[in-house]
Amino acid sequence: MSYRFPAICLLFAITLPLEAHAQEGDPAAGATVFKKCGICHVAETDQNKVGPSLNGLFGRTAGTHPNFAYSQAMQDAGKAGLVWSETSLRDYLHDPKAKVKGTKMAFAGLKDDTDITNLIAYLKQYSK
Repeated sequence: MSYRFPAICLLFAITLPLEAHAQEGDPAAGATVFKKCGICHVAETDQNKVGPSLNGLFGRTAGTHPNFAYSQAMQDAGKAGLVWSETSLRDYLHDPKAKVKGTKMAFAGLKDDTDITNLIAYLKQYSK
């Protein structure tokens, strides 16, 4: 019975760092998720494709990347104060058309929160 307490403490000591890492996301797993986005977007460089570059995304006002023809809805969202943060991007990735009504992005969204967390971790590498 005296060995249970140290064993429980050891278990918490091992699992808490793993739990914290899971919340931060896995950039390598996010790279796999990004393959769905990579058809239209690029993150590694600052070049637009069918969609705007996602390089340096965090902190950017929506609808403002240079030399990209955004929908009026995305431009209006930016003018109304939409700035890409983890929270706003998470909402957008769940359902782009609900977050920005009238967006021309055809992607239906990601339903898995872990995929979104990992994708955000991947994109953060290119926003420093």
